[in-house]
Amino acid sequence: MLPRLHTVPQLNKTTVDYLAALRLQHFEGDIESAYASRLSLATDNSVYQQLPQAILFPKTVADVVRLTKLAQQDAFAALTFTPRGGGTGTNGQALNNNIIVDLSRHMNQILEINVEERWVRVQSGVVKDQLNRYLKPFGLFFAPELSTSNRATIGGMINTDASGQGSLQYGKTSDHVLALKSVLVNGQILETDSISSAELEQGEITSSPQTYHLQQEIYQRCKQNRDTILSQLPQLNRFLTGYDLKNVFNEDLSRFNLSRILTGSEGSLAFICEAKLNLLPIPKYRTLINIKYNSFDSALRNAPLMLQANALSVETIDSNVLNLAKQDIIWHSVSDLLAEDENAPILGLNIVEFAGNQERGIEKRLTALCQLLDQRIANRQDGIIGYQICHDLPSILKIYAMRKKSVGLLGNAKGAAKPIPFVEDTCVPPQHLADYIAEFRALLDQHGLQYGMFGHVDAGVLHVRPALDLCDPEQVKLFKTLSDQVVELTAKYGGLIWGEHGKGMRSAYGERFFGEKLWRELRYIKRLFDPHNRLNPGKICTPLDSNAELYPITATMRADFDRQIPVRLREDYKGAMTCNGNGLCFNFDVHSTMCPSMKVSADRTFSPKGRAALVREWLRLLSEQNVTPEQLDFRQSHTVKLTDLVEKVRNSWRKKHGEYDFSHEVKRAMDTCLACKACASQCPIKIDVPTFRAQFNHFYHSRYLRPLKDYVVSNVEYAAPLMAKAPRFFNFFTEAKISGYLAEKIIGMVDLPSLSSPSLQRQLVEIGYQGYSLEQLETLSAADKNKMLLIVQDPFTSFYDAKVVADFVALAQKLAFKPVVLPFKPNGKAQHIKGFLGRFAKTARTQAEFLSRLARLNLPLVGVDPAIVLSYREEYPDILQQQNAFHVLTAHEWLLQQLEQIQIESAVKAQQPNRTWYLFPHCTEASAMPNSPKQWQSIFAHFGQELVSENVGCCGMAGTFGHESQHLAMSKAIYQLSWQQKLKKYDPRFCLASGYSCRSQVKRMEHWQPKHPVQALLSLLNQ
Repeated sequence: MLPRLHTVPQLNKTTVDYLAALRLQHFEGDIESAYASRLSLATDNSVYQQLPQAILFPKTVADVVRLTKLAQQDAFAALTFTPRGGGTGTNGQALNNNIIVDLSRHMNQILEINVEERWVRVQSGVVKDQLNRYLKPFGLFFAPELSTSNRATIGGMINTDASGQGSLQYGKTSDHVLALKSVLVNGQILETDSISSAELEQGEITSSPQTYHLQQEIYQRCKQNRDTILSQLPQLNRFLTGYDLKNVFNEDLSRFNLSRILTGSEGSLAFICEAKLNLLPIPKYRTLINIKYNSFDSALRNAPLMLQANALSVETIDSNVLNLAKQDIIWHSVSDLLAEDENAPILGLNIVEFAGNQERGIEKRLTALCQLLDQRIANRQDGIIGYQICHDLPSILKIYAMRKKSVGLLGNAKGAAKPIPFVEDTCVPPQHLADYIAEFRALLDQHGLQYGMFGHVDAGVLHVRPALDLCDPEQVKLFKTLSDQVVELTAKYGGLIWGEHGKGMRSAYGERFFGEKLWRELRYIKRLFDPHNRLNPGKICTPLDSNAELYPITATMRADFDRQIPVRLREDYKGAMTCNGNGLCFNFDVHSTMCPSMKVSADRTFSPKGRAALVREWLRLLSEQNVTPEQLDFRQSHTVKLTDLVEKVRNSWRKKHGEYDFSHEVKRAMDTCLACKACASQCPIKIDVPTFRAQFNHFYHSRYLRPLKDYVVSNVEYAAPLMAKAPRFFNFFTEAKISGYLAEKIIGMVDLPSLSSPSLQRQLVEIGYQGYSLEQLETLSAADKNKMLLIVQDPFTSFYDAKVVADFVALAQKLAFKPVVLPFKPNGKAQHIKGFLGRFAKTARTQAEFLSRLARLNLPLVGVDPAIVLSYREEYPDILQQQNAFHVLTAHEWLLQQLEQIQIESAVKAQQPNRTWYLFPHCTEASAMPNSPKQWQSIFAHFGQELVSENVGCCGMAGTFGHESQHLAMSKAIYQLSWQQKLKKYDPRFCLASGYSCRSQVKRMEHWQPKHPVQALLSLLNQ
């Protein structure tokens, strides 16, 4: 039995009093101080971990004013605050051990657009891709690009002055900020935009006194130090910001914009709440040319040739990153666009884009470059081995999606040492890049480090992530040594250590690049805005004349906590341990499958990243209490005693009466996981929450009683076959109102599905099906086995949607195959979901033995429900610790294999009406089998039909999740996010859903049920 975990870091009294007072100030947003909430925001995409005291989620600018004004009271003078956006920073920019003010949950509205003048006004929590999706119908876009664009907020981009692909032409975020609305530490609103230098010289006051004072002070000091600023700061496309002393003026010094000081300030000067942004027309024509090389060095050294071709951007990727991409789901979408010769593997790649509004101009530049490349290839020059061109936008976006995922892919490298960000955004003049990288690589090789490289060679920025194991204290020392060495190396080449991702915990290197005089100016500016160092202290710089210090490069790291967990436990729970915080699970797009609970709640503890953080801390706290890895191994037999049951009852009673246990906070986060397993494939790290959730639930319930519904769900595979013998009898009771009431109040289940009536057995008899026993199958000759398939039943389709199984049998028969419906055997997936791992292991072993015996017949095994089929491939090898001796196909995989044998007569095709079908794939299927929609399309095309696969998120049912009363509201809200709006566009008769859960959710919500794709195919043959 696990111990109670009640010793967790508490809030200090000042914070507790402040939060209580804030509630009385009519703060409209959310206030969170639970340990789980604090942990979920203690990390970002960096190596650091800083536990906040509390988190505030303001809803309005007025809320930000309230929280800052309250903090001016003497009683709260010791409190400090850190603004936070998407949490995608790679250097701890928004991490601190103070009160975090998260502007992403509520302040994410697009407020105003002026199409004629090409600007938009937004709240700082708007996500970059969200904004561009909104702007697309107007033919406009917000230009600065970054790899985390589907979860990075505008406020975060402004605070780090973010930029990425295309910056040579489009510049940085600050180049597109027209005006800002911010809240100062004293609660006053600061509105900044471009003003005439003449007005400032004449002392005209056109703003508030405090705004005027700030403008005058900074205007005068930047003007006085102009020569020093121009001579000291590196002359780069990725110019030095935080604070941007140079670009507060325009070229002829006639205009001044204080917003430039705020961009790149990382929340150290004010809370940026709203921004007015410059917009650009979307280029009408885009072309991408992917140039392949025999080495990464060749790709780097050939980059200047691309720049001479007047390209929009040149991105480069090395072989390490390409090899990781090939092992990821993303490669399925780009393999045709990056075709590879076995004898000439791609070891370096340059992605070159041409864009503009004149198609002829683009074609001319492209043709000239291709002619040059053809010559070099013919002469075997520059290491070029080939190239491919993408003219269509979908292909271009697929290549960039792969490039954007590079960051996360590096984190999925094998072994304890992981590629980590700390020297990853260095920037040097492009003409020095190849030599700089050669010296950089020599430095990494000298330390014996593995690394991956990719980046923006046109701007002189290359992302380098050396692989270190920071659980090893010696590697932490190397982390510091290497940081120092790279600082000097970048300075040698006239560059910067932070060219793209902000400073954060690397702020202490600032004086090395700004110089003593300008460093003092930065500190003066900090004192003007934040004299008592209360905004994101420890970042950028400290106020002039204060004794405050910046964070050191070796500030508290996640590894400082991880190393307290025994190695064996880290390996057993590697899904939680390897999460690197890349934040792809925060993707704003409601039509992406990962992660539905996070999307609908905006609660980051309900995300894969949040859940991983909680499990890591759970393991650490257990280790603190001397719980051994053996005690957390569910495969170890644990004798259950009567005294254990008594203790469970006592513990559960205490839980009900409010006794704290951190395990309850973990349980709350785990309970909202739908076990869709999208994280297991879509996350670059593939952290697989359902697997470690099952492990957690297994051990949590060694201390606390299980709810009745867990036993009901885990035994559905045993009860359903018995009830299916008399479906009308049982349906009479389950469909009665009183039964529904009792099920909800006693079991905690709602909207229970009815058993299929007539049953599957009766429906099979009606279509003339004749089965075989296992013994008969084993005696069949090879001729008898010809065109035979074995259908592996699942409990949901066979007993609650039996018409699908019967129709699949009928379809196979009409196609001249001989289907055999195998006797039903429990699969155990429900047991796994609820954490009955001991029982699941026994069920899986029994089913595996049964299917292994059938596999020896050399007949295809086929399952109807994709989620159940995939459990054989994923959960079975994991629980049994061995590879399966059998392979169960999904219905579409089997059909695809048989297409050559399936002859659809032209006369039959001619009789079929010309219609389009719409496939809504099961989220588990779509994420684990990314080619499945295309494969269904091939099958339908063979039948003379068009199939459109809809890009949808989770439907919200997820097995029994949507039937549990505690999840009912969330289940319906998830459905409304994506499925409902997509289904409304089509005629229900032509909507198809491959998953049982999906069909049952649509039936509950819309009162009609989509067909399974095999039913649509059967209907075509029946016409």
